[in-house]
Amino acid sequence: MQDDGDALARACAAAMLARDRAAQHLGIVIAEARPGFARLAMSVGDAAINGHGIAHGGVVFTLADTAFALACNSRDVPHVALDATISFTAPARLGDRLEAVAQERSLGGRTGVYDVTIAHASGDLVALFRGTCYRIRGTVLTAGDA
Repeated sequence: MQDDGDALARACAAAMLARDRAAQHLGIVIAEARPGFARLAMSVGDAAINGHGIAHGGVVFTLADTAFALACNSRDVPHVALDATISFTAPARLGDRLEAVAQERSLGGRTGVYDVTIAHASGDLVALFRGTCYRIRGTVLTAGDA
């Protein structure tokens, strides 16, 4: 039996990703969504390669930022990024399958803090991301409804 919070988190993640054209363009997919948690995956495509022949840092950041967004919006309470940092630990290359795992560390008042690890399918770390979110008005599931 699935928890109602898990079902809500999956619905919020699906709604967010359906409206996220950048994530769709990069082929980012949802592997798992729970309250305060998201696990996403993508393959590094040709358009994601930088001048050094490795995955562009902005693409890796986008994967992490998307996981952060889905985790902090998982309870149908909309949040936007207040700040985010990333540390790159190893390169990703053309064809690599990457996984981003976002986990809530703190949520209180109008802000929350989330950590995201980005790793190769083998589990080898590619980057560490930390984001702070800020609650805004509305709901996630009705965003954009008129």
